[in-house]
Amino acid sequence: MDSFKLVISIELDENANHEENIVKVISYANCGADALIIRDRTKTDAEHDEFIGFLRTVSNECDIDIYAGGYIKKLEDVKKYLYAGAKKVFFTFEGERENAVLRDAISRFGVDKCVVFNSNFVKNIEDIKSANKLFNLSVNTYNETAEEKIEIINITEYDGDARKFAAAVKDIDIKSIAFNSCDIDVTEFMKFKLSLNILNVPVEVFDTSLEFSDFKLGPNGLIPVIAQDYKTGEVLMLAYMNEEAFEKTLATGMMTYYSRSRQELWTKGMTSGNIQFAKKLTIDCDKDTLLAQVHQIGAACHTGNRSCFFTDIASKSYTEKNPAKILEDVYNVILDRKSNPKEGSYTNYLFDKGIDKILKKCGEEATEIVIAAKNPDKEEIKYEIADFLYHMMVLMVERGVSWDEIMEELANR
Repeated sequence: MDSFKLVISIELDENANHEENIVKVISYANCGADALIIRDRTKTDAEHDEFIGFLRTVSNECDIDIYAGGYIKKLEDVKKYLYAGAKKVFFTFEGERENAVLRDAISRFGVDKCVVFNSNFVKNIEDIKSANKLFNLSVNTYNETAEEKIEIINITEYDGDARKFAAAVKDIDIKSIAFNSCDIDVTEFMKFKLSLNILNVPVEVFDTSLEFSDFKLGPNGLIPVIAQDYKTGEVLMLAYMNEEAFEKTLATGMMTYYSRSRQELWTKGMTSGNIQFAKKLTIDCDKDTLLAQVHQIGAACHTGNRSCFFTDIASKSYTEKNPAKILEDVYNVILDRKSNPKEGSYTNYLFDKGIDKILKKCGEEATEIVIAAKNPDKEEIKYEIADFLYHMMVLMVERGVSWDEIMEELANR
């Protein structure tokens, strides 16, 4: 049997601001969910466009699949969701207009970009099989020519009872099941998945190839852990784990350490809100130090700094060679020029002339790359590509596009 996707359907708080809802979505994205359903409850085109901006921000912050939908009047609405970062667009199979768009979306974007969300809540997980069978028959009439069946997600009650869930989904032809976010404690969901794994239900869990007893520990029975931002590689902090902290990290997906001063466990961010969600654990060659790649919410340091390593004690000038760092640094300089114009700046000249001038320069530089590529000497093409990248970043800043968004789009491809 294929692996189950356990999906969480999120109801956004209409009374909360975007930042609060973004934090809410990120917490569910890191609690062990395999995908998220985010419903677009907007009523007007203006509200819908605002939601698209929210979805774009959330998609950049999350590294699991997001299914978006709810405001689908035409094929263009499907494209907006996908371009904003949604992995799939969900249809509720309600109303003839949405059904027609579903057919067009399958034809235009492929069946793998569409999912049907059975919004008829199934109260008991035991009834999910019969509910899915009836729903599946009606949906498939809209997908008769596709070789691959469209994914169907049923939503049902979550009560944390792994044994009941395992019995209900045994030998069932369902790939995905959704739960309402309001029923889920983010600190417990990973434990639920671990229980399902023990009961031979194929779900993705945060598993380990080594036991704590395989580690080479210090005289106090602890192992040092270096926490690193999983996106940027920035070193955030150093802490220690005992066996209990290690096991709790695996069970919850949240970085848990052992405090040597207080002699007790502490889960990073439980009091400050600056939670560290574990993405990957690696051990060094001597098995005496762990490297944890984490999704850091807020600051890692108690001082309020992003990283604990912010105090220079010795340094030597050098030329930065990290490609990602260089592009980000140049982008930030351009961004600063737009916010704080500098007299005589060529960058400010471009911003002052406006979008048409910036586009003209991008076109010219692209042409220069084509011409330089005909030259067997690569020095010329290196120069022209660098020139083009600079002008492209001016365009990115002008249009509010970040490198994170570009990398996310490339990763999705």
